[in-house]
Amino acid sequence: MAIAVLFSRALTGMSAPEVVVEAHLANGLPSFTIVGLPEAEVKEARDRVRAAIQNSRFEFPVSRITVNLAPADLPKESGRYDLPIALGILAASGQIPTQPLQEYEFAGELALTGELRPIRGALAMTLGAVSSGRAFILPSASAAEAALVEEAVIYPADSLLAVCAHLTRQTLLKSQLPAAANGTIADLPDFSDVKGQAGAKRALEVAAAGGHSILMSGPPGTGKSMLASRLPGILPDMSEREAIESAALLSLNGNFRTAHWRHRPYRSPHHTASAAAMVGGGSNPRPGEISLAHHGVLFLDELPEFPRAVLEVLREPLESGAITISRAARQIDFPARFQLVAAMNPCPCGYSGHPSGKCRCTPDQIARYRGRLSGPLLDRIDIQIEVPALNHEELLEKSNGEESALIRHRVTQAHSRQMNRQGKTNALLSGKEIELYCSPDAAGEALLKQAIARLNLSARSYHRILKVARTVADLAAEADITSRHIAESIQYRRLTHS
Repeated sequence: MAIAVLFSRALTGMSAPEVVVEAHLANGLPSFTIVGLPEAEVKEARDRVRAAIQNSRFEFPVSRITVNLAPADLPKESGRYDLPIALGILAASGQIPTQPLQEYEFAGELALTGELRPIRGALAMTLGAVSSGRAFILPSASAAEAALVEEAVIYPADSLLAVCAHLTRQTLLKSQLPAAANGTIADLPDFSDVKGQAGAKRALEVAAAGGHSILMSGPPGTGKSMLASRLPGILPDMSEREAIESAALLSLNGNFRTAHWRHRPYRSPHHTASAAAMVGGGSNPRPGEISLAHHGVLFLDELPEFPRAVLEVLREPLESGAITISRAARQIDFPARFQLVAAMNPCPCGYSGHPSGKCRCTPDQIARYRGRLSGPLLDRIDIQIEVPALNHEELLEKSNGEESALIRHRVTQAHSRQMNRQGKTNALLSGKEIELYCSPDAAGEALLKQAIARLNLSARSYHRILKVARTVADLAAEADITSRHIAESIQYRRLTHS
């Protein structure tokens, strides 16, 4: 009778709890049993592990083999347990030493040849391994993203044989070097490509500076999607914490690429996306589009074409910056601090108010179309603007507009002012913080009172006007909020209250 104990990691939302892998060999009829609430892909590890051990020129023990994945009440999924299971069997059978196993954590899916294949969630698991003080042995294809975690000691391996050679001190693995920070935005589309639309560009600059959500309405072909795709190019740099959180969420779905490190995510789901795809879900819940856009941009094109139920699930995350997915057995929290950018047509045919006059939609059709968006959802969108059709002069204009780099410089300066003043963007200010940082002067307050009376503003709209005005003042490098800032902020609510 022999036993070996080693360590791995599970994935439960953003957390990666420790999993103790115990391999036990006993006398009796040959068998191979895996216990500890394994799902189907973990049970299938028996065949992968057997072939990988044999093809790596080790002996597969002819014994009664029991592998326990503890804690027993935590569901185990995916093929990441193949490597620790194989090493546990080899250690329990005396083919590799057991003592070095305590210094490491292991994760990796095995091919039948013994090669190691990449795994999902390496970054999130590494965050857990760092807190334990152990090094992490991972497939080479997953090691680069894991090395983004500061203080992590990562050993990339290509095969089961290479890991065993390291543990027996025959051929040591080389630790993974930390990836170089890549904050370049050279490959992002530039605002200079957009002709005309000075008002929309200004609104996007304000949205980028303060982290505000924005809705653009206009006929087809006016550049709404083009403008939205250029927003990431003017957003301020991500902090280290923001970059790690964003990368860890993308890693949970296997979507993270080290080349995108410190790039703000840009998600653009199709309007046929379900509510589960938007917020996340599944028997073992994974993040949805709103979480994958964490600290980045979520662009919803053709907003009224999304099912009403899908749009309504956005209301709570827009306020709280998080989403809770509840299942019968457990509850998972995912962060969802995204910047919503939406685009829509003014009517079903798209040409209401177009200079060509080719819209034939009736008032009832237009009312039903716009009625697909609920008042509470629209009230949560800070900036709502019209993107008009270009005239012939603007369309034929050959001179380029302002480059993204210049806009981004102003946005970064305004963002720095907010961080120095309150430690967060203006869009995240609470009620008390709005009173503290967003009080207008006498003329601005008088103008705001007139707007409340004429537009019947809700308390939420009132607060959002003040937050946007604070951002306008920050872009102008002015400490006080004046009537000019309030006026610009109010006109960004005209779409809702027109």
